[in-house]
Amino acid sequence: MKRRGFVKLCATAAAAVGANPDLLAQPGGQIKKYERVLLVDAEGTPVKADRLQVGESYVFNYPYATTPCFLLNLGKPTARDTSLTTEAGTRYVWEGGCGPQRSIVAFCAICAHKMSHPAKSVSFINYRHETVSFRNAREQTAQRSRVIYCCSEKSVYDPADGARVLGGPAPQPLAAIALEHDEINGDIYAVGTSGGEMYQKFFDTFEFRLALEFETSDIRKPASNVAEVVSIAEYSRTRMMC
Repeated sequence: MKRRGFVKLCATAAAAVGANPDLLAQPGGQIKKYERVLLVDAEGTPVKADRLQVGESYVFNYPYATTPCFLLNLGKPTARDTSLTTEAGTRYVWEGGCGPQRSIVAFCAICAHKMSHPAKSVSFINYRHETVSFRNAREQTAQRSRVIYCCSEKSVYDPADGARVLGGPAPQPLAAIALEHDEINGDIYAVGTSGGEMYQKFFDTFEFRLALEFETSDIRKPASNVAEVVSIAEYSRTRMMC
């Protein structure tokens, strides 16, 4: 590549990352480490892998106290070492599910298109264990079960394949939450993320509402020690389905 072309390419890449630095994912499947946080229920009891109901949609906040994530037991083993690509073109590897059947997964619940997410009042993005219809990448009608479906703009993700985009305008998979499963006692820990994060843009866009909703002046406070897991019905009063 000639010097002029190389400089132009670098400038273009720098501008894209500068506009949204969270698009710069960890290379080579490397997990971006955050604090190791134990997942617990409302009473503070550790959530056990074998007690997560298949098909139920659970929510916890990680890696920040105001950023919601889905915790799912898909009921069947997931793919392993899935190669995915962020909107910025960075390739990464999703390691797959954890637990006795490798069926437990977690993903950032902030849609990669326009950042629709579960809020206290309503959630337009939900896990659908039952079979649903949607428009796939070829704009054809498709039917699938076990998908994450955002009704705001009809983006659909496959949680068994690293939240790969199946249809709709989302430009990249949902960021994955890396989980550790203690095979001795069944405890589950969140330890980091992989893929294209959108947290800073999320904070900038929803700062005022997040401060009110979580009654905090520090919406960027990292999750620490434990993260409470609740059903989506407890987290959001209304779920919009499509």
